[in-house]
Amino acid sequence: MTARALIIGAPRSGSGKTSVTIGLLRAFARRGVKVRGVKTGPDYIDPGFHAVATGTPGLNLDSWAMQPDLLQHLFAEQADGAELLLIESAMGLFDGIPVAENRTGCAADLARLFGIPVLLVLDVSGQSQTAAAVAYGFAHYDPDVKMSAVVLNRAGSERHRTLCTDAIEKIGLPVAGCVMRDPSLVLPERHLGLVQASEHPEIDAHIEALADAMEKSLDLDALMALAAPVSLDSGSLETAIAPPGQRIALAQDAAFTFLYPHLDKHWRAAGAEIIPFSPLADEAPRDDCDVCWLPGGYPELHAATLGTAANFKAGLSRFAESKPVHGECGGYMVLGEALEDAQGVTHAMTGLLSHSTSFAKRKMNLGYRQATIAVDGTVGSAGDVLRGHEFHYARVTEPGHDAPFAEIADGQGRPLGPSGGRRGHVTGTFFHAIAKG
Repeated sequence: MTARALIIGAPRSGSGKTSVTIGLLRAFARRGVKVRGVKTGPDYIDPGFHAVATGTPGLNLDSWAMQPDLLQHLFAEQADGAELLLIESAMGLFDGIPVAENRTGCAADLARLFGIPVLLVLDVSGQSQTAAAVAYGFAHYDPDVKMSAVVLNRAGSERHRTLCTDAIEKIGLPVAGCVMRDPSLVLPERHLGLVQASEHPEIDAHIEALADAMEKSLDLDALMALAAPVSLDSGSLETAIAPPGQRIALAQDAAFTFLYPHLDKHWRAAGAEIIPFSPLADEAPRDDCDVCWLPGGYPELHAATLGTAANFKAGLSRFAESKPVHGECGGYMVLGEALEDAQGVTHAMTGLLSHSTSFAKRKMNLGYRQATIAVDGTVGSAGDVLRGHEFHYARVTEPGHDAPFAEIADGQGRPLGPSGGRRGHVTGTFFHAIAKG
């Protein structure tokens, strides 16, 4: 079986790509199509929606963080046994960082590398014929990135739809349909983006409504025909991050959620066992595990509960006496002495590292990161370079006195200084690792 693929792109964030992608994934799945989702870039929330929509795991493909061989391998794995891959762009289609060609992190890189056409989603609210000028610019900006068709989103009336459609089709781009303005289709958001699929109270009903809207508004047969067959070699896992242990105790609940699907899949395929536990339920890592991983998430929203989770804190402290513990972003915050919540109330955390953080004194940190690890540990050896990103609003209010976990640079290699902390068997950082550099 040869899978077909289509990139769903837009001029900017907030154009409706996610709603269109999720709705189409479910609509095709309801037809019996073996469809899977992919998200470009480092966004770890949208793949969860893709997974719920299709019943199969999502995937991030990041052309900056992942070497081309790893991209090939992960893409080939996702395509294996599939008939259709829908690839949701991060931000605007061409938005990346100014580095080497096809390593910028933008979805257009994948269009060039794998010959995948683009379905352009245009939010036409507040404009009509001008949408054609935008579409024309996309069609001619890069000759190696093919626009296959346009989807109009948030049209206000039939007259509005007709004006936009006629203008765009005059420049030679087909319009595959129009989704009318409907506030009920909007997914809820909070400070790191969408509320996660696992927390949405009626996620399946919402996805069903999105699928109904896409089936009503778009020509699914035409979209299937526009998707291009993909031909990929097997690539390589050489730059994948190895399992941090044989039996991994993984914090997993509403406070700890951000583990990349490709890491989970690779670690399991390599023979590791992942044993989940819930700090919010006052559970500690099991003694028969040999490493504990605290991923990112939303501990700032659950600081009071975590602060009183005596069994979790005591059990983690015992575990760390002899075995490695690593925390990323939210996990790093919980490894510190204290966390100040949005109301300015300070809660005692595990104290396994000496820093303190605050969500009341906010500062957005966002961007690609290259981290050179200081010493041998859970995610690599001293001197190894990891690629990943930071995205958080919390800030360090007390730096503490621990040695740094790594030296970090931005996506263009400009030094940013030390990152995170390490003490004994415990390491942590705000940096989310995606792959080896």
